Amino acid sequence: MTAMGKTRRLMALGLCGAAVTAALASPAAQAAPEGRPDPGWALTDTGTDARFRGLAAVSRDAAWVAGSGGTVLRTADGGRHWRDVSPAGARELEFRDVEAFDQRRAVALAIGEGEASRVLRTEDGGRTWTESFRNTDARAFYDCLTFFDHRHGLAMSDPVDGRFRILSTSDGGRNWRVLPTAGMPAAQPGEAGFAASGQCLVSAGGKDVWLATGGAATARVLHSRDRGLHWTEAASGIPAGDPARGVFGLAFRDRAHGIAVGGDYRAGQASPDAAAVTGDGGARWHRSTTPPPAYRSGVAWLPRSRSSALAVGPTGTDLTRDGGRTWSTVDTGSYDTVDCTPDGGCWAAGERGRAARLR
Repeated sequence: MTAMGKTRRLMALGLCGAAVTAALASPAAQAAPEGRPDPGWALTDTGTDARFRGLAAVSRDAAWVAGSGGTVLRTADGGRHWRDVSPAGARELEFRDVEAFDQRRAVALAIGEGEASRVLRTEDGGRTWTESFRNTDARAFYDCLTFFDHRHGLAMSDPVDGRFRILSTSDGGRNWRVLPTAGMPAAQPGEAGFAASGQCLVSAGGKDVWLATGGAATARVLHSRDRGLHWTEAASGIPAGDPARGVFGLAFRDRAHGIAVGGDYRAGQASPDAAAVTGDGGARWHRSTTPPPAYRSGVAWLPRSRSSALAVGPTGTDLTRDGGRTWSTVDTGSYDTVDCTPDGGCWAAGERGRAARLR
């Protein structure tokens, strides 16, 4: 995909939920099994209309969001108050991913052609930021980043010279280097990542990482067991064959069990088979028997659950209680991304400054 084509695709992606109401809808009236109530979102007041596609949940009380207009916010009290910690001079940047280690340390990714793709980091809760990487290759376009631990992380770019490009850090994002591409499968014509939710590159454990693709004939999930040096590929089962279709978000609860969500991001376009599951680390993917009813860009496993997860998109939130095989809609509010923490906290974020915590 050319840089100009990528720009047009991202412009459309940024507008796909503009017609969706900002009001939080009531949970669906469908009864949950065994009398358990379905979850619902409680909106918080962020004081901004930025679109947040980057989200890092730290705990039930603490979270970071990053989005349009160079905006980064942080809360430490469950969303009652959000502090604007946007980097100075970043108004022209488009943040699409943020990874936080705690309430003070975070790494944010800005996307775009050439030097618009940057990585910034903070160690003081966002009071000051340091730019640790600026892309100088006009052919590269960075989409997502992930961290295995507080030191080791990766960022991914759309293909350069026919292969996805991977950045690596071993010091918490202070320094980055481009990894060799000998172990990366060749990209398909038109293949790219979607910078839609910060979930096109995700990790589990100390070395496993997965990369989601779209825009080509087949929507694939690539898997590395050695922090990005060598990769295998598998078809996701989610329909592709168009620049607007593919896998938009991934979530793994361990090295074996994962969920992929996606579809066609264009408003009003059908998105059949918009979710798939794997139980073998991504070697094989199986389409959900009852998928979400529309395009979904983000997905997260519920805390302390081996079978429940949430998927979000511009037209609603869906819940699975059987590991991703079947889904039911529990909310019709618009969200782009979702993230959960081990202590039981789940957060979602999206257009018009929307940030919510799970009830």
